[in-house]
Amino acid sequence: MSIRVMLVDDQMLLRTGFRMVLAAQPDMDVVAEAGDGAEAIENLRSTEVDVVLMDVRMPRLDGVEATRRICGVPGAPKVLILTTFDLDEYAFSGLKAGASGFMLKDVPPGELLNAIRAVHSGDAVVAPSTTRRLLDRFAPMLPSSGKPQNKELGRLTEREREVMMLVAQGLSNGEIAGRLVLSEATVKTHVGRILTKLGLRDRVQVVVLAYETGLVRAGGGAG
Repeated sequence: MSIRVMLVDDQMLLRTGFRMVLAAQPDMDVVAEAGDGAEAIENLRSTEVDVVLMDVRMPRLDGVEATRRICGVPGAPKVLILTTFDLDEYAFSGLKAGASGFMLKDVPPGELLNAIRAVHSGDAVVAPSTTRRLLDRFAPMLPSSGKPQNKELGRLTEREREVMMLVAQGLSNGEIAGRLVLSEATVKTHVGRILTKLGLRDRVQVVVLAYETGLVRAGGGAG
């Protein structure tokens, strides 16, 4: 079954370029397009979408607020933020709003396609270390998206808190396995339990929550 994609960008020329790239793939279909966040939300009422490629700076309703509204609905499509600048505060806000990652608009076509497939399969497409750089830069300047979830963190076992802290510091499952002398499969199981217990969608949100609750501080150290 093809991955159903919606393109959201106020520049028609960019949407056309992305559509041509995606249309050439046997496992992808562009099922909708929108010129701003409000139109994107309206389209989702009548069109089933798996992955939304979301620009951030748009008229009427920007991509961050559109992402927040989309991701707040059960069974929502995955959102992949598209940004012009690396370390953009909009990308940070988009991650906090529920996006599964972000990509630069000038990303090579192959990387964009892999990102769409990864997001569709449930993975995050931002390396945790990249997310951490975003958080280190912008966390002190932006308000928390909600009250700290210390009660939820209390549900984690001591080992799960260890794993969460290492995920938030940018380590891969393999690196965490080496650090804690565990198998990679065991680490993957721990990460899955962390996501379930905390009601998070992916590793990106683990990193965001770790910073918001003080488990990890700007600079990458433990809180």
